Amino acid sequence: MENTEKNIKEEFVSTLSHEIRTPLTSIKGFCQTILGSWDKLDDNKKKEFLDIILKQSNRLINLVENVLNVAKIDSNSENIVLSKVEINTLVENCKKMISINYKNFDFDFKKSSNELFCLIDDNKTQQIVLNILDNSAKYSINSTKIEIKTRNENDFNIISIKNFGNYIEQDNIEKIFEKFYRVNSYIHSSTQGSGLGLYIAKNLAQKMNGKIEVISNKEKKEVEFLIYLPVYEIEKLTKLANNQSF
Repeated sequence: MENTEKNIKEEFVSTLSHEIRTPLTSIKGFCQTILGSWDKLDDNKKKEFLDIILKQSNRLINLVENVLNVAKIDSNSENIVLSKVEINTLVENCKKMISINYKNFDFDFKKSSNELFCLIDDNKTQQIVLNILDNSAKYSINSTKIEIKTRNENDFNIISIKNFGNYIEQDNIEKIFEKFYRVNSYIHSSTQGSGLGLYIAKNLAQKMNGKIEVISNKEKKEVEFLIYLPVYEIEKLTKLANNQSF
C-alpha cells in the first residue's frame, strides 16, 4: 500500500514538473523570438505570439491555483461560506468565462424554466462548474459541443454537463476523482492537465453537502457529469446561523 502511494506521488510530481516546464519553455521561447526579431515580425505575428504567451501564463496560474486548493482541502482549511445562490445565473457566468478559453466550442445551455436557488458557496461552486466544463471540453473527441442543463430533483438542484466523442470505463468512474489519478482511456496523451480538477470539484461539492455523479455511455460515447447542490431553504440558513448542523 505504501509503495503504491509512493509510486502515485512520484508519478504526480513527475507529471506536475512536466506541466510546469512545458508552458515555461513556451513562454521563454516566444519571448526570445519577439525580443530577438522585433523588427522582422509584423503586427499579426506579434499578436499571435503574445496570445500564446497569455494562454500559457493562464495555464500556469490555473495549475498553481489547483495545487494550492488541494493543499487547503487536504489540511481541512478550505473556507466555505454558504449563502443563497441562483444556479442558472451562476452557470451562465461560468459559460461566459470558459468560452474565452474554448472559442470554437458551442456551450449549449438549456436552463430550467424556473429559478433554482441553492445554499452554497458562490465562488467555490463556480470553481466546480468551471473545472468540469474545462474537463469536458478538454476530453471531447471530434466534437465541439458541450451540453449544459439545470433542473430540480427533490432536495437538490442539478447541473448536468455532457460531452461527446469519448467515454469512461465503469471501473474507472470513481477513480477519476482520486488525487493524482489519470485514466488512460479517457485522458489521452495530447491532453494537458495535472489531474487535480475533478478531485477538487468532488471535495468542494461534498463540503457544501452536495455530490457529483458521472454517467458514461460507451455505445454513444458520451460522458455526463451531474453536480447535485442542496436546495436553499430558510430553515437551513437559520440553523447555519445558529451553528447547528443540517
